[in-house]
Amino acid sequence: MGGPENVVRKPKPLKGEAKKLPPPLQDRLTILESQPIVSPANQDKIDPDIDRMEQTLKQIFQNCSDVVFRRVSIEGEVMGTPPVRESSDALSAKDVLESIPASAPVPAGTGFGTPAATDSDGPPWVTPPEDGRPAPDTRRPRDVLIVYVDGLLDFRHLDDMVLKPLLFDRPHPGDGATNPAEWLQLHAVPVGETRVVDTLSRAIQSILAGEAGLFVEGSDRALIASIRGWEKRSIQEPNTEQVIRGPREGFVETLRVNTSLVRRKIRTPKLKVEALNLGTLTNTDVVILYIDGVVDNQVLEEVRQRVRDIQIDGILETGYIEEFIEDCWWSPFPTLMDTERPDVVAAQLLEGRVAILVDGTPYALVAPMTFWMGLQANEDYYARSMIATAIRWLRLCFGFIALFLPSFYVALVSFQQEMVPTTFLLNVAASQEATPFPAVVEAFLMEFMFETLREAGVRLPKAVGSAISIVGALVIGQAAVQAGIVSAPMVIVVATTGIASFTIPRFSIGIAIRLLRFPLLFLAGTLGFFGITVGLIAILIHLSMLRSFGVPYFEPLAPLNGWHLRDVLIRAPRWALWKRPQTATDRNRKRLKPGQKPSPPN
Repeated sequence: MGGPENVVRKPKPLKGEAKKLPPPLQDRLTILESQPIVSPANQDKIDPDIDRMEQTLKQIFQNCSDVVFRRVSIEGEVMGTPPVRESSDALSAKDVLESIPASAPVPAGTGFGTPAATDSDGPPWVTPPEDGRPAPDTRRPRDVLIVYVDGLLDFRHLDDMVLKPLLFDRPHPGDGATNPAEWLQLHAVPVGETRVVDTLSRAIQSILAGEAGLFVEGSDRALIASIRGWEKRSIQEPNTEQVIRGPREGFVETLRVNTSLVRRKIRTPKLKVEALNLGTLTNTDVVILYIDGVVDNQVLEEVRQRVRDIQIDGILETGYIEEFIEDCWWSPFPTLMDTERPDVVAAQLLEGRVAILVDGTPYALVAPMTFWMGLQANEDYYARSMIATAIRWLRLCFGFIALFLPSFYVALVSFQQEMVPTTFLLNVAASQEATPFPAVVEAFLMEFMFETLREAGVRLPKAVGSAISIVGALVIGQAAVQAGIVSAPMVIVVATTGIASFTIPRFSIGIAIRLLRFPLLFLAGTLGFFGITVGLIAILIHLSMLRSFGVPYFEPLAPLNGWHLRDVLIRAPRWALWKRPQTATDRNRKRLKPGQKPSPPN
């Protein structure tokens, strides 16, 4: 009752666990139970006492059945003699010597024959006896505690590169280490990626990230061995960004695999990969990619600042980060581009943009973004310029149809009938006579039903989703016409609008157009073409005012930049695109040597 409030006492172990411990260790645990563990001021330090360190870790990972504790003993010399444990069975070096008879055989490979020396960390080495027998190695085994999470590392690497060297390969003295953990890193653990940490929090974070933590007796540091090996999805072509010509690989849920895919395409040390950690509970790895000397430093610093300012308990997907760093949260248009393709990220980095990758998701974020990037496909740059330009214009036309066709039809048949040819007007009037609703209500009903079928097709299993969407649209549309709920021309208009929306390559831009279709439909039903004009002006004003990390969203059309229109309204040949877009960076604008236009030989 009178003790300090910042002292945390260790809970008593289970009775079943206490019975399984040997008497010396049980005596040690009895002493530990009556002592405080650590105070908050020292709780982030690694305890050199291996028994106390193990109990501290078990208390931290209490009820974590997937955390495994494996304890091994190393024979031989490992950076000096470990401290003698508080046990009645502990023997001094003199007792060990006196217990060995003069006629005892010398076991092979026990470290005998070492010249006399003195160790500052332990008792002096013993001079060989006068009868010529080599002196025994008085250094007792040193314990190593291995902690890892079951299912997050490769057990074959754990056995071959950690346990086998520690258990079967006799350690030998080595140079270059000042700590037992560093000695293991240099001379005992043949793992490609290892590091020594000096705080308990960093060790625990590494263990939960799928690495093995090695705590050495008598050391205030821990060795982290990166032998991750969890199950992961193989590299496949993204379903949402399929191409006819181009790479067939996409990002996966493993961060290092994704960074390697980008590194394979941009093989230069100027490609920087800055690592961050977000989420107080998830501790999610996040990286920022950019090309040094090409990226705009102001944009890069803004991206860094916005990402570092995120304070949240968990990050599970790039959508979490996007909502924190976007410029206008209430805009239907995205200010960051998302993609699953490494070639798209590489292309944007080469233009001077910044990419953000998050562990656990195949989607990457690219900033800054413009409106025209949402209407461009990566395949535009793999096809010849003439073909890519024609497809780009076709895409622009169908994007306009997806946004305005229902509104245009409603305004035409409701307010401006004189603009419709007489024959077509009579057919529309005949179809409208059998329906009880005006054209604007029909359009809302059909649009709502079409969006419902589209969403159902996405959520259903792939084997039946597309079939149900097609059959549902046909059956419901035909039944609605026959029942007189909607007219046949309205079904055709809504179906054409839905097909046109599929031509937009970026889902984030496509969903924005689909949402804006409904307010435009309402304006067309109430004000006619005047309402459509008001809605169009409002959209253009919003796009002109929108910014993405300080870059105008509608550039190079607003503000106008004629040179860069060659990669917006058209796709100029590759040899003509010798400058990087000004929307991305003002540094190192020159991408290729001018004057490389091909010409036939004379």
